[in-house]
Amino acid sequence: MIDPNRVRNFVIIAHIDHGKSTLADRFLEITRTVLPQKMKAQYLDRMDLERERGITIKMAPVKMTYFPPRGGEYILNLIDTPGHQDFAYEVSRALAAVEGAILLVDATQGIQAQTLANFLKAKEADLVLIGAVNKIDAASEEEVKKTIDELAELLDIDRAGVYKVSGKTGEGVSLLLEAVIQKIPPPKIETEEAALIFDSLYDEHKGIIAFVRVFGGKFEKGQSAKTMSNGREFKLKDVGIFSPEFNPAPKLEAPLIGYLATGLKNPEWIRVGDTIGRVSLPGFRLPQPVVFVSVYPENQDDYDNLKAAVAKLRLADSALSFGPDLNEALGRGFRGGFLGKLHFEIFIERLKKEFGLEVVSTFPSVAYKIKLKEGEKIIDSASDFPDDTLSVLEPMVALTILTPQAYLGGVLGLKNKFRLDNIQTDVAASVTTIKADLPLGDLILDFDDELKSVSQGYASFTYELTGYAPMEARKLEILVAGDLVPGLTRIVPKEEAESIGRKTAKRLKDLLPAKQFVQAIQAVSNGQIIARETIPALRKDVTGYLYGGDRSRKMKLWQKQKAGKKRLKASGRVTISASVFKEILKK
Repeated sequence: MIDPNRVRNFVIIAHIDHGKSTLADRFLEITRTVLPQKMKAQYLDRMDLERERGITIKMAPVKMTYFPPRGGEYILNLIDTPGHQDFAYEVSRALAAVEGAILLVDATQGIQAQTLANFLKAKEADLVLIGAVNKIDAASEEEVKKTIDELAELLDIDRAGVYKVSGKTGEGVSLLLEAVIQKIPPPKIETEEAALIFDSLYDEHKGIIAFVRVFGGKFEKGQSAKTMSNGREFKLKDVGIFSPEFNPAPKLEAPLIGYLATGLKNPEWIRVGDTIGRVSLPGFRLPQPVVFVSVYPENQDDYDNLKAAVAKLRLADSALSFGPDLNEALGRGFRGGFLGKLHFEIFIERLKKEFGLEVVSTFPSVAYKIKLKEGEKIIDSASDFPDDTLSVLEPMVALTILTPQAYLGGVLGLKNKFRLDNIQTDVAASVTTIKADLPLGDLILDFDDELKSVSQGYASFTYELTGYAPMEARKLEILVAGDLVPGLTRIVPKEEAESIGRKTAKRLKDLLPAKQFVQAIQAVSNGQIIARETIPALRKDVTGYLYGGDRSRKMKLWQKQKAGKKRLKASGRVTISASVFKEILKK
């Protein structure tokens, strides 16, 4: 039996790029979980994409055995969590799997928006928090002191209770690890068999592997088990711990963190937040997609490859949702639901890097509630927006922005580009907090890029879905040579429909090649043409070989050319290439 008094389960939480993974590297070194000759930077970030972006995308649990200087042996179970808002639900379930958290803050940047969001989640989960200021090797004494003051005030503790560390050099890390043992309480063990799923991945041979914290009982290879939310029964193919590689063990018992190989092949059956065992642990809910995009292969010959790639990524990420889609211009593809803009971008990059697939996507959309004569319905595709809609409700978020006071004017100026409402500011000496309401549709386009631009990258934000609000909406459609281009259909605010239509039409005029007939580009809203551009026909000199003679011969050739262009216009269709789609979908 494992002595729970010798176990500590904890997470590292922080804003993006504040050094969580680098600090975890030093923990692995100090506990000799990874030998020096095998050590590499961001060891727990196993995906190439994580290393390239410098962010954690997938959670990384690891079991460390630690022998502190004062004697004894401790099992330390660490979960390195993602820092981005898109993965907030997964982080919340990781917090439910532990008893304590290290709240890490970059000394050169101070407290950021996601720092506050993670702090509130950890407090809600009733975790013991240890404050630590990182990157003291790169910060000035003034920056370190200022950040310690901020963190001490946030945690309501004395400055001496905040630890100073450098994940890069290792300075102060041993003292922080000692604090984990001294301050984070040992786990409690439940009487009933129960394991909380906080992440998962897919293995070709073992099916879906659930990452779990065992709260009660024990699990062994070959044992029958079931998920509590749907009653799905299965036999465990394997059990083990993370060291940090998969390390099979005879059993996995409370209060450890480890993995259970379920053998199941359907991602719908194993969900983050669910319980494996005999009783349900609280807090389970299905992650709800908020951004909806259709994707199509650049080359339709790659459709089957795209289908296989989507299926594999779906197995590795249960938060993804997909269904088939068909577009007249782009062919066969898939309609997907994502947790946010970053979640979608990562999906596209994985298609390219892991499967060698180039895809074209439609405008991202959100889920609207619309009222019709026959009742209410929810739509997430602009093409499905009916003309007889009586009213529209759009999803809203409560936005919290943290910015240095020097950039306050620029940040507030974003209200001229985005539909910010109910703006409240709290001006402090070091950082200013701005709270506002914003439609989710505005947020997922380019709000983050604009915020970084006006603040030179110093401002940060977090958000929370709050519900729905009325919207004066219009469906904006684009026609080229009389043909509708479904991939460019959007739902836009009524007051912005004309300006967006004009910009789109002009952009298409610049991008589309000329044909032998005139191409009319029309932006249509509410049954009316609100913008128009024209690409003139290519003109060939059909009389160039004639020298002198009767002008009537030239007239006949010109008339024949004119008639030919008229026939082409009547029967010709404009094909919009994937490269043009990519350009027009850029902001």
